[in-house]
Amino acid sequence: MKLRPPTLTRQRALNGALIALAATDTTVSTLYSQTYVSGWTVPVFLSLVLAAFAVGGLFFRNRAPYIAFALTIPATALSTGMLASQLSLVAVAQQRQARSRLTLCALTAFVCYTAPWAKPYSALSTVWAGLYGIIFAIAPISLGLLMRARADLAGKLAEIERVRQHEEHLLIETALARERADLAREMHDVVSHQVSLIAVQAGALQVTTRDEATAQTARTIRALSVQTLDELRQMVGVLRAASSNTAEPAPPPGIDNVAALVAASGVPAVISTRSDTATVPPAAVQRVIYRAVQEGLTNVTKHAPGATATVELKISRRYVRLTMKNTHAERPPDELPGAQHGLLGLRERAELLGGTLSAGHLDGGGYELSMTLPMHV
Repeated sequence: MKLRPPTLTRQRALNGALIALAATDTTVSTLYSQTYVSGWTVPVFLSLVLAAFAVGGLFFRNRAPYIAFALTIPATALSTGMLASQLSLVAVAQQRQARSRLTLCALTAFVCYTAPWAKPYSALSTVWAGLYGIIFAIAPISLGLLMRARADLAGKLAEIERVRQHEEHLLIETALARERADLAREMHDVVSHQVSLIAVQAGALQVTTRDEATAQTARTIRALSVQTLDELRQMVGVLRAASSNTAEPAPPPGIDNVAALVAASGVPAVISTRSDTATVPPAAVQRVIYRAVQEGLTNVTKHAPGATATVELKISRRYVRLTMKNTHAERPPDELPGAQHGLLGLRERAELLGGTLSAGHLDGGGYELSMTLPMHV
């Protein structure tokens, strides 16, 4: 069940129509009927003035319903403000006030409705006047109470819907936190364990070998393994922090860490950086640039052994552009697994930030990776 409150435009249109109808009712009642009080004929001018007060009170009946009802009493007693009185009674019944006030207003309306009819003509006319007064006093009050109950129900339903949406949000967050915790546990137990074994074996090879080239290769493998372990621990920390209230992990690497990344990769590379602005790129942009250089170095190591690389980084007020090239391979590459997931992930990261990524082989051999990201994301 869903109750929709009327729009402001509909409320204003309905309010205007009701006031116009009440004004027509009082005007017609005043002009086409004569009102007598104890044998005295009430002047039309006085009836029109009292009718104007009754209709005027309807404009603020929702803000001050008791005042609006009080302004309708004289016209109602003269049988010229019936509809205006009923509209003000509806507004009175919608208020959350003491029941004694509502009872007093109902009795007042009953007296006003009955008085013009209760003349000493016959017992039957008196009975009809009483029934008339009861009906026209109770009906608008019942309508007002019904409208107030409907508004209360709509508010309760809206509150229930907000609670339901909040509960759904909490359930989704709980499920996501559980999945992140499971993923962090698997990464820590499986991936970190395997990388730790690689680092240990590389360290053992570095100590036991007598060949300097082999020792240098083992040293590089061990350094990269240790760096990978650090990044894995950081990623596990991010996943666990997202599923709990732990402290925020250390900031991820950025452009300032690119030089150290290239040096640790073992790939002969030349880095050039040019900046036309003093503005520092956002952390999200720096993180994607770092991952792009990392992916490029990984691809050089896997697919172009012995190749040299160039890393060009240009920073302007509008964009950050990375261009990474490498020469052709000096020897056949090793058979290593690859599914192009790295470039696909980089392209998705770039598109999420509003940037672009292109990668492909060069005419004279080699490979080029180019990424452009906006400065403001």
